[in-house]
Amino acid sequence: MIIVTGGAGFIGSNIIKALNERGERNILLIDNLHDGRKMHNIADLDIADFMDKDQFIEKIDTPHFFDGIRAIFHQGACSATTEWDGRYIMENNYAYSKRLLHCCMRKNAAFIYASSASVYGTGKQGFRVDRVCEHPINMYAYSKFQFDQYVRTVLPEATNQIVGFRYFNVYGPREQHKGSMSSTAFHFNQQILTQKKAKLFEGSDGYGNGEQLRDFVYVGDVVDVNLWFLDHPEHRGIFNVGTGKAESFNAVAQAVIAWHQQGNIEYIAFPEHLKGAYQSFTQADISDLKAVGYLKDFLSVKEGITLYLSELNK
Repeated sequence: MIIVTGGAGFIGSNIIKALNERGERNILLIDNLHDGRKMHNIADLDIADFMDKDQFIEKIDTPHFFDGIRAIFHQGACSATTEWDGRYIMENNYAYSKRLLHCCMRKNAAFIYASSASVYGTGKQGFRVDRVCEHPINMYAYSKFQFDQYVRTVLPEATNQIVGFRYFNVYGPREQHKGSMSSTAFHFNQQILTQKKAKLFEGSDGYGNGEQLRDFVYVGDVVDVNLWFLDHPEHRGIFNVGTGKAESFNAVAQAVIAWHQQGNIEYIAFPEHLKGAYQSFTQADISDLKAVGYLKDFLSVKEGITLYLSELNK
């Protein structure tokens, strides 16, 4: 059996979809469906069973509960970068993750988990998987960073596969439930549909209007990386998952406008509360990913947006 935590969420549901396409049905989906609208992400998926996250946590240490588990894709977390309840964040993102990790170590099951590029903070020291570059600036990022640090301590003694992925700016189908945390591509699409304008921030940190740069990565590419590692259990460690090529917010907006064949860009004042706490540039260093043999090309913003909007606007 394969377990996917956060399986009704954005990346988790896309992983299950891809597993289904490979013929995998023996999947235990873990999530909290307090927001029942997330069911739209999983209504077309085939799974063996569903379990509420709280019930799952209660059973983690039950003898034999993890017998027969092949792998856990641990995608579940509190992902709100605006959440400052540190106790809550560390319980959900750190302590919970440690318990799952040790279960996998005991059962020799693969543990493939979601980290985050947010661990790099403002990115002033670069975006290499290196302690020198890591400086989280919010509780969410800190929880992800600290779990990565813990993983580094157990990797030498572990016999199972343990892989962490620092996702950059992921966009694509099945993210609509995230509301304000949805990607800029999603928001630009909605703005063009309702207002005929995509709203971008004015310039900041020396960048022109809408010219701030991010590493935007299509969710299908993120899923491909996850499944490639499942197929290559000899590889372990922490890896960046991005395209390795930064593109501007203008490029994202222009791709959305081109798909709709209508609309224009409006620049709005850069928010005061984001000054000094905003990533104006991100670009994944994916040399480690290539070094272990993952050589598939990532989609450009234009290519990814075309696929995404064709699905989103059916």
